[in-house]
Amino acid sequence: MSRIRRLLVPALVAAAAGSVFSAPSASAAPAPQCDTASAPFNYVVLYDPRTPERKVDNELRAKCGEKVAYYPEIGVAVATSRNADFQAKIGVFRAYSGGRDVAFPPAATTRSTRSAVVDTKENEETTSVAVEQDLSAQQWDMRAIQAPEANKISGGSRSVTVGVLDSGIEPTHPALKAALDPKVSAGCNSGAPDTTPAAWAPTNSDHGTHVAGTIAGKDAARGFTGVAPGVKLASVKVVNDDGLILPEAAVCGFMWAAKHRFPVTNNSYYIDPGMFYCSKEPGDAAAFEAVRRAVTYSTGRGVLNVAAAGNSGFDPDKQTTDPNRPHPVDTSCGILPKAIDGVVNVSAIGYAGTKSSYSNYGDDVSVTAPGGDRAQLPPEGQGVGCPLSTIFNGGYGAKCGTSMASPHAAGVAALLASRYRHASPRLLTWLLEHQADTVPCGTAAPVCEGPAKDNSYYGHGRVNALDAVK
Repeated sequence: MSRIRRLLVPALVAAAAGSVFSAPSASAAPAPQCDTASAPFNYVVLYDPRTPERKVDNELRAKCGEKVAYYPEIGVAVATSRNADFQAKIGVFRAYSGGRDVAFPPAATTRSTRSAVVDTKENEETTSVAVEQDLSAQQWDMRAIQAPEANKISGGSRSVTVGVLDSGIEPTHPALKAALDPKVSAGCNSGAPDTTPAAWAPTNSDHGTHVAGTIAGKDAARGFTGVAPGVKLASVKVVNDDGLILPEAAVCGFMWAAKHRFPVTNNSYYIDPGMFYCSKEPGDAAAFEAVRRAVTYSTGRGVLNVAAAGNSGFDPDKQTTDPNRPHPVDTSCGILPKAIDGVVNVSAIGYAGTKSSYSNYGDDVSVTAPGGDRAQLPPEGQGVGCPLSTIFNGGYGAKCGTSMASPHAAGVAALLASRYRHASPRLLTWLLEHQADTVPCGTAAPVCEGPAKDNSYYGHGRVNALDAVK
């Protein structure tokens, strides 16, 4: 079990807070003197689930905040405030602003702004590929999981929608426009869902477009096919223009997936600005709990959340420091959302079928899938070392990363959801893991630990699309 799964998180957070999360009752207190000039920042704020919205509004106003969104099912509000002491007014274990931490990082850190869909050791830069008449020869990643054979039997059902929580999906791409469903797409960067196309369409990152093509792309003219070309896609934009995924955006994304009961979501990111969130740290505790509640709620509503393991090349359970922030890492800490119970955690392999050099690993790896490795090159004419997929302006390019491995697993999960209608996330996970092709540790031992069918590099094995439809 991952370090997060060993925690009694609600108890820890409640104990740290020293009280319940309910807003205090309204009183006839004088109007507060609030900052009206400083830049506003968004916060996630914890309440007891089902706290009445008027109580939330009253407390936020009394403490110089304003509600952006409220999710009563999980007791999480998104608020905005210009006051530097807003978190202190609410309580440091009840409120957190990732945006403020980015703008005013702790003095001890030298962290610079990064793209959150990019981890520390692999930059996922795109290798452009000339658009040829037939791109299928370059899709070694699809052959590795037997997707072409699976597609001859089934490409998945149009009644299954995969939520792509990412940087947006290009709506005009020839391989994606038939799969994308604008009616259930939304932008979540404010913390509240915005269904206008401008809110969920990509701006300066083609990461989500690349991920979407791997899951459900189909371009017959160019011979490109994703894992499950028969399913639909929802663009749920959680990456802002600085490349960051802040806690309020993630909460909104998971709650949107829950509302629309997407059978599967893909999450090729970790939540900013830290790599690790710790349930015993002030601020962190609120963000950790807010995301945990949103993920758990979505799972309860029938959503299977699939996530990338990360590209730092380490075992998160053995880390003692956060690469991005100056606080220690212990068993109360984890990388979100992949460390939350019920999330399928996907490591990456390259063309040779062995762990990609950058891929994280550990006891919480569920399965593995092709993410590519520039040191594992296919034969000439069969593509490059990174998986090929859709990019901006109707083009195609190759990217490496666990961000690319995760959508392969999400695509197979979508095939399973198409075949086993109304299957629970737990059953879909069991099928995904037990139909996977065994990948033993081999010469990677003793760094790779565990038996052939469940080890720290490959989990239960390489996902198999053909077994999902047979």
